[in-house]
Amino acid sequence: MCLAVPGKVLDIEERDGTRMATVDFGGVVKEVCLEYLPDLQVGEYAIVHVGFALQRLDEESARQTLELFAELGMLQEEFGDAWETAAAQAGADTADEVSNT
Repeated sequence: MCLAVPGKVLDIEERDGTRMATVDFGGVVKEVCLEYLPDLQVGEYAIVHVGFALQRLDEESARQTLELFAELGMLQEEFGDAWETAAAQAGADTADEVSNT
């Protein structure tokens, strides 16, 4: 599942003519394109989907949403290590096969 996740802009720079930001999603830091929100500033929050900041968000709404996503385990699902997830799933599938024999 792909979520639109709120994050706080930590840093902004231009790379190859594209405005990019370093964004903190409750402890997970990712690079985000700001082309849809060209006036977004450091310290502000935005909703981000597939690497693009789509909408400005107030701090309280961002905090509440991040807390809810964390409680539901959705941040790990969205930002977790894909290799770790695949390995865990493969291990679970193997364990199921062994217990069924």
